[in-house]
Amino acid sequence: MQKQIIDIMKKHLAMLLIAVIPAVVGCTQNTTSDPQASEAQMDKPAVSLEKADYVWDGVKIEKTESEWKEQLTTMQFYVTRKEGTEPPFDNAFFDNHADGIYYCVCCGMPLFDAKTKFDSGTGWPSFYQPINDKNVASDVDYKIGYARDEVHCARCGAHLGHVFDDAPSTPTGLRFCIDSAALIFQKR
Repeated sequence: MQKQIIDIMKKHLAMLLIAVIPAVVGCTQNTTSDPQASEAQMDKPAVSLEKADYVWDGVKIEKTESEWKEQLTTMQFYVTRKEGTEPPFDNAFFDNHADGIYYCVCCGMPLFDAKTKFDSGTGWPSFYQPINDKNVASDVDYKIGYARDEVHCARCGAHLGHVFDDAPSTPTGLRFCIDSAALIFQKR
């Protein structure tokens, strides 16, 4: 009986570590709350931005890990290429109320319109729908011990965050919980 209890405690501890370590690692890296990173994401993107009405044409963008590292900040690389998560409430766009379009930080594809952004209270930017369903893809993610729907850029595969069906006050009932580090914002 005692061995069973210890085994259960080990499993719970392992699940807790899986959930906490990425957040701690993210806190020790350059965060998007760094004014220079935030400015780069808002004013001077490292990629060309598509028109806001662009719909993904099915052509993938692929780069080597070193090419992505060269293009992205430490936090952007950690989130988009390593499927990390930035700290809640300490990121560039969770409290951004400006009107505009959010683009993929890796390839410049339009992902979300600020008109669909809402305050979910989670500390990350939340949207109830993508700008176009073809621009965002999803997969099942089991990293924290249970299934979640991970969302990524359909064109370059950048990890964006997760989508949940727990937003009954939105028109779609969905909450796309997105990392700021995966986004570039351009005012309308």
